[in-house]
Amino acid sequence: MALALYRKYRPRTFAEVIGQEHVTEPLSQALRSGRLHHAYLFSGPRGCGKTSSARILARSLNCERGPTPEPCGQCDSCKSLANDGSGSIDVIEIDAASHGGVDDARELRERAFFAPATSRYKIYVIDEAHMVSSAGFNALLKLVEEPPDYVKFIFATTEPEKVLGTIKSRTHHYPFRLIPPGVLRPYLEQLCAAESAKVESAVFPLVVRAGGGSARDTLSVLDQLIAGAGPEGVTYARAVALLGVTDVALIDEMCDALAAGDGAAAYGTIDRVAEAGHDPRRFASDLLERLRDLIVLQQVPDAATKGLIDGPSDQIERMVAQSARLGPATLSRCADIVHNGLVEMRGTTAPRLLLELITARMLLPGADKTEDLLQRLERVERGVTVPVEAARPQPQARASAPPAPAATPPAPAAAPPAPAATPPAPASAPPAPASAP
Repeated sequence: MALALYRKYRPRTFAEVIGQEHVTEPLSQALRSGRLHHAYLFSGPRGCGKTSSARILARSLNCERGPTPEPCGQCDSCKSLANDGSGSIDVIEIDAASHGGVDDARELRERAFFAPATSRYKIYVIDEAHMVSSAGFNALLKLVEEPPDYVKFIFATTEPEKVLGTIKSRTHHYPFRLIPPGVLRPYLEQLCAAESAKVESAVFPLVVRAGGGSARDTLSVLDQLIAGAGPEGVTYARAVALLGVTDVALIDEMCDALAAGDGAAAYGTIDRVAEAGHDPRRFASDLLERLRDLIVLQQVPDAATKGLIDGPSDQIERMVAQSARLGPATLSRCADIVHNGLVEMRGTTAPRLLLELITARMLLPGADKTEDLLQRLERVERGVTVPVEAARPQPQARASAPPAPAATPPAPAAAPPAPAATPPAPASAPPAPASAP
């Protein structure tokens, strides 16, 4: 039976751990120099290599040629601690989610004082360490503070702030991070070549985005796509349908409609989204991602070469054209509207209706006077969409005519002729006294 990709390609040495050089290099140097600590704390998001690095550290410490950052893989300790090995009696992995009570801590404390059976060190790998109760941490405190020379502790957790401060202060803390797309994509291409799997280049950005920077999640997504691929391999259409992401053509249509102020095209795109069975929430989320990419492209024209944006070359060219048609103020305002709309979509029973209202807000710059002014100045300066906007101020002028008191100022302008008519009155007054005598 074939193993899952994340199990088959689990790293066996620190050199194989990707995206965590800020952790693996100091650990390797500590192993070379022999400056080893008795307790380590590995923290970070899920699927980033914490448990794998803990196992590698255990192999490095107990290798017959060690401690060494490069386990030989040939000795009994290395074979037993390999990914497909039987395990070692001196390396104990504990899941704190089910063994985090005070009784489990007391049992661990009692067994820790026995010397290792066949290895150099007795190593305890405590996964999900934040699940250990306060009483359990307190029971371990003295042991973690002053363990026997042959005992090592490796704590792994996704929530280091929940680890007891007195325990954390006695460890060397190594924070793991999410793996950037520029590192994950070449790694995925390498794995696909090793697996002889045909995957279109446009699929990799979808897989990387779906994985969210987690190596395990990304490999799980890729494994699912490869398992369901046909003779032609993993195609873009199959990946879009399986992952539930929005077709890039629909995102392009919406951006073009926003750039042109074309409401008919925008609502036609929403109708096609519904006909294709896409989730309106996912469409809004993908549209927000596109707006972010356009904002980055405006500020960093070579964002694609720097790895800030990932995608096929033809898609990058379309995005560059879209960023040129949409100004910074328009993009910023649309991104804010979509973000707020996504918050409103949580738990709603009519997501399409909210998506249409979001589109209406994006097409109506007058909803915010400040942003309206910025957008108008932007369009006038660029002069690209002025003909489209020229038809819009006219109805606004008509709408502003009834309430505007600006129509009354002409009355004071007509008032000056009245004083002009009064001066002739004194001119006609002299004939009256002339007739008096």
